[in-house]
Amino acid sequence: MSDALARPAAAGGSAPPRSNAVVAVLAFAGIVVSLMQTLVIPIVPELPKYLDASASNTAWAITATLLAAAVATPVAGRLGDMYGKRRMLLVSLVVLVTGSVVVALADSLVPAIVGRTLQGLAAAVVPLGISVMRDVLPAERLAGSTALMSASLGVGGALGLPAAAFIADNFDWHILFWTSASLGVVAFALVLTFVPESKVRTGGRFDLVGSIGMAIGLVSLLLAVSKGGDWGWTSGSILGLFAVAVLVLLAWGFYELRTTQPLVDLRTTARRQVLFTNLASIAFGFSMFAMSLVLPQLLQLPEQTGYGLGRSMMTVGLVMAPQGLVMMAMAPVSAAITKTKGPKITLMCGAVIVAAGYGLNILLMSEVWHLVLVSCIIGAGVGFAYGAMPALIMGAVPASETGAANSLNTLMRSIGTSFASAIAGVVLAQMTTDFGSYALPSENGFKVVMAIGAGAAILAFVLASFLPGKRPAAAPEEPVTPGPAETAEVSGAKS
Repeated sequence: MSDALARPAAAGGSAPPRSNAVVAVLAFAGIVVSLMQTLVIPIVPELPKYLDASASNTAWAITATLLAAAVATPVAGRLGDMYGKRRMLLVSLVVLVTGSVVVALADSLVPAIVGRTLQGLAAAVVPLGISVMRDVLPAERLAGSTALMSASLGVGGALGLPAAAFIADNFDWHILFWTSASLGVVAFALVLTFVPESKVRTGGRFDLVGSIGMAIGLVSLLLAVSKGGDWGWTSGSILGLFAVAVLVLLAWGFYELRTTQPLVDLRTTARRQVLFTNLASIAFGFSMFAMSLVLPQLLQLPEQTGYGLGRSMMTVGLVMAPQGLVMMAMAPVSAAITKTKGPKITLMCGAVIVAAGYGLNILLMSEVWHLVLVSCIIGAGVGFAYGAMPALIMGAVPASETGAANSLNTLMRSIGTSFASAIAGVVLAQMTTDFGSYALPSENGFKVVMAIGAGAAILAFVLASFLPGKRPAAAPEEPVTPGPAETAEVSGAKS
């Protein structure tokens, strides 16, 4: 029986209304988790006062979330494949709620960082949700549902910014995290009630050595990238972190290729469709985040600069919010193109749209409506691309590896956003204009960042061109079995 035919059976023969509930609940959970990325942005300037700490120390409240998410995402994906994707999804939501409560009760730096770290550990909810969809939804619902789930990353971030700004402006800052805790509780209850557990399991032994090695390598890499601007790119600390990252990740790859039950199956990852999708994901993550760095600064810089618009953080949130709605609206369009032309074409279309959006932004950046238009165009392109990526990944890996493969793809996007932040920071720090007694990023600096964002989208287009042509958005046929023995037998036969 094919994987496509097995999905409804794994869900217990769910009827279409049940499928609708599953999709809605998982998308809501994805939105709740993606809120964590923007929740703290409106209060970043005030964190030193709130937590009685220096600005450099309070920056760890953001960095800790990034590092925790990078480590937790592939680990949770692998554990989901082994012990149940819904189970790990619920665990992730519990960790999210716990972290939110810890920050909500915090008045000092250490508990705030601990809470934000716990929130970052919940980042695997979106790839886990996509993997659950593959296992429990009918085949005809899969493309549109996974596109919607992928879009939840952008929707939560875009809608969360104005909501967080409103709460921060009108209430005590702790309310932000009580709100996120409440949303997490609702998401947990909905998943527990409406989402069935998949019977697709690998079983086996968890690769603890591999997970530790990957954690050390990724934390070293992302810490170097995120702190390079503050500590100095040529400082001993940053160069040492890069060296550790390279050495540890090389050793980790050597180990993973030789262990029988690796955390990440590097041979599967090296398949052309998986490899080039992940490389394109890095480029898209870079391109998407470049906009998130440029537009808020343009909106908030003083009008006296000649290019700043002098608007509040609330206005920034309202300008960015339509982008999330456009991403969600593009989900069915992305799914339709994927069904008719294949996910490769969908991804390439998304790259062209994003590049065009950045090109337009270089010309149009003097009015608020210009930035709304640009963010919506780029959001449409990202919606296309993020809807195609899970289809490409799931079309190249067996059902028993879906969680790990989707989680690794999500990690690639996160790495892209980290590099975008670092490179844009370097550009804007070097290209400045004098404004009174201090320097501000220049108009040309912003245009250079936009051009780099367009270049990253074009790179994603080129990478996508190396993908195989149209093929079904489901994995190669293999039986869906509940036990590790049967799954191992299938995996052995396919290798």
